[in-house]
Amino acid sequence: MSDLSRPTGPKIIAIANQKGGVGKTTTTINLAAALAEAGKRILVVDLDPQGNASTGLGIEVEDREYTTYELLLDDIEPEQVIQKTETEGLFIVPATVDLSSADIELFANEKRSFLLHDALRQTQMDQFHFDYILIDCPPSLNLLTVNAMIAAHSVLVPLQSEFFALEGLSQLMLTIREVRQSGNKDLRIEGVLLTMYDRRNNLSQQVENDARANLGELVFQTMIPRNVRVSEAPSFAMPVLSYDPSSKGAVAYRDLASELTKNNG
Repeated sequence: MSDLSRPTGPKIIAIANQKGGVGKTTTTINLAAALAEAGKRILVVDLDPQGNASTGLGIEVEDREYTTYELLLDDIEPEQVIQKTETEGLFIVPATVDLSSADIELFANEKRSFLLHDALRQTQMDQFHFDYILIDCPPSLNLLTVNAMIAAHSVLVPLQSEFFALEGLSQLMLTIREVRQSGNKDLRIEGVLLTMYDRRNNLSQQVENDARANLGELVFQTMIPRNVRVSEAPSFAMPVLSYDPSSKGAVAYRDLASELTKNNG
């Protein structure tokens, strides 16, 4: 992995890939839970209007009075919008479908690309003593995703082990490069995470070989296996680490959390 110096305050990581169904939200939820299990204080920012990270961490829609929409567009105190989850040390700013209109409203704001950056760095955030903030990005390269990248220190890219997996990366890398030039020159790639990996499948191995050949140390050593427990856990509104702590998926996300914290020394 590249040398990523630890920032003062929480390390902010955007979890992004404009392609849907690659394991973005699953990775956000379970990496957050694994880091919390290891004793870290974690905030998940649900920046996807589908609100799946919020649902997957047990926040009912009727309990989402204040959301990322208000965090971005209203003058709201962090303690009003940050909610505890059932997992000790894990907190969330939830999302609802209201966020889908935020993209349009952001255009009218001259600070439109920096709203999340500023919200996560207001002094009232210090009281929470977060170690990591994980931002679950929408499956598109829109203004919400740009906000996440300008707010973040690094981007973690889930990559599904399937045909054409690497092709979609070029557009994402281009966006990261543009964000570096326009608003966040220090943005780094935290790593590329192979998801839904099946060791018995030649294609998965081929994707892994291609990814490591093309991206080298940017690819995490940890790979997330295709695991039915990981797929089932969200329907029970919990991370796989709570749903089935000994499953292969839970073990893999613990390994990822360990690799991440080691890389961030």
